[in-house]
Amino acid sequence: MLMFLFLVLALAVVVGAVTLAVVGGGESAPLQDAAPERLQDPLPADRPLHGLDVESLRFPLAARGYRMADVDDALSRLAAELGERDARIADLQSALAGARAAHPRPDEPGAEDGR
Repeated sequence: MLMFLFLVLALAVVVGAVTLAVVGGGESAPLQDAAPERLQDPLPADRPLHGLDVESLRFPLAARGYRMADVDDALSRLAAELGERDARIADLQSALAGARAAHPRPDEPGAEDGR
């Protein structure tokens, strides 16, 4: 009998606490909606990305895995920066090839002896 009274009292305390939590929200909604977890973009906007930036990138979990919008945004940025780097490397390689053609070094095969 004592155990039954204890369980009833514990149930009353739990119901009272939940009621106070729901109703005691003040003038606003009883329970405010939780803000969805969004990626706080840790990718630096003021400089090019480095390998450590990508390694430290973590996406918040959603109901079915990761939020596709966050992953798509990060991958789009990475793809754009990789494309810019590839274009820059191609430009530099082209400039280097042009400079080598204009001024061949004497020790390179195919260079004229200059005699």
